[in-house]
Amino acid sequence: MTLAGWVRRIVATLTALMTIAVIARAEDLNDYPTSARVEYAFGCLKANGETRQAIEQCSCSIDVIASLMPYQRYVTAETVLSMSQVRGDLGGPFRTSEQAASAVNELRRAQAEAEVRCF
Repeated sequence: MTLAGWVRRIVATLTALMTIAVIARAEDLNDYPTSARVEYAFGCLKANGETRQAIEQCSCSIDVIASLMPYQRYVTAETVLSMSQVRGDLGGPFRTSEQAASAVNELRRAQAEAEVRCF
C-alpha cells in the first residue's frame, strides 16, 4: 500500500473515532428523559403565564439546567426540595443536612444561570 493510502486510512479512522466521541458526549449531555423536561416546562409555564414566549423561555431553561448538572443530581435536588416540605422528623434531615443543602444549592445555581440566559 502506498503512503497516500495509509494516510487516507489513518484520517478515516481518526474521523470515525472523533465522531463516536462527539456522539457519546452528546448522549451524556442529553441524559434527562423527555418526561422530566416536560414536567419542568409545565411547572415553569404555570409560574410564568402560559404564553408562547414562556414556552420558549421554559424550554430554554430546562436545557440550560440539563447542560449544567447531570440528571441524577437533578433528581436528588428535586427530591430534597420535596422532602424538605414534609413536617416533623421525616423532613428534618432534608432541611438540615449538608448534603441536602449542597444538592439544592447546585440546582439553585443552575436555575439562576438558566434565568440569566433564558428570561
